[in-house]
Amino acid sequence: MLNYLISGISLGSVYAIIALGYTMVYGIAKMLNFAHGDVIMVGGYAAFCASTYLGWPIPLCILFSMMICTILGIVIEKLAYKPLRNATSLAVLITAIGVSYFLQNIALLIWTSNPKAFPNMANFIPAISLGDTTISSTTIITIIASVIIMIGLTLFTGKTKMGKAMRAVSEDKGAAQLMGINVNATISITFAIGSGLAAIAGVLLCSAYPTLMPTTGSMPGIKAFTAAVLGGIGSIPGAMLGGILLGILEKFAQAYISTQLSDAIVFAALIVVLLVKPTGLLGKKITEKV
Repeated sequence: MLNYLISGISLGSVYAIIALGYTMVYGIAKMLNFAHGDVIMVGGYAAFCASTYLGWPIPLCILFSMMICTILGIVIEKLAYKPLRNATSLAVLITAIGVSYFLQNIALLIWTSNPKAFPNMANFIPAISLGDTTISSTTIITIIASVIIMIGLTLFTGKTKMGKAMRAVSEDKGAAQLMGINVNATISITFAIGSGLAAIAGVLLCSAYPTLMPTTGSMPGIKAFTAAVLGGIGSIPGAMLGGILLGILEKFAQAYISTQLSDAIVFAALIVVLLVKPTGLLGKKITEKV
């Protein structure tokens, strides 16, 4: 049981990092960026190319991946989402799906559908043994990274000038603009941060499950969005909690119920939680004045 719990926390930590990207973008820009999962895939390929073809050391590969994804996130926001700032949510959703398929097909043209063997980039510390259970270096790094990122984002949004600007834009874009906040720049920075997190998640995910292909980020992206909703989308601690719970539930479902049904069980659990608490576990109820 301890093995499944640790595996679940490790997988959930990856979901949490991805969910933090979702929740940042939704919390500030009120947009559901369904292309986020494919940014994870791009981050994985960027790190893979830097390691395999250029022979760079692991820290440089990760930084290169983060740089590529950060730039990609800004470009996606400028070209795809900025023109739809005042459009309906349905238009934004359709655009996000279009961007997702565009990135997948570009990856198919460049790398084909043949899976790549991804090198483990999270094995630079020794594994830990707890009796009969061994905690791999990848698991340790993944859990530590998710906790550090959550704490860092919480401090960033609560203490820094840019973080306070993000919170102001989240509350009321019009009022924030009247107060001198550059709303467009703030949203672009939010996308940049979310996409940088996607790169880290891509490296950690592919290190734990070392197969890389153009559809690598699709299902983790959907599950991470589920985790963000489960924890309360817009809440940074909620994204972390939702990701961990989702990972644990998935691993225990695979071990004790059915591997084939594990995904269905995960989504069924989300439905149950939302029926009981529609705002998610840590989400806050928002009252709108009419």
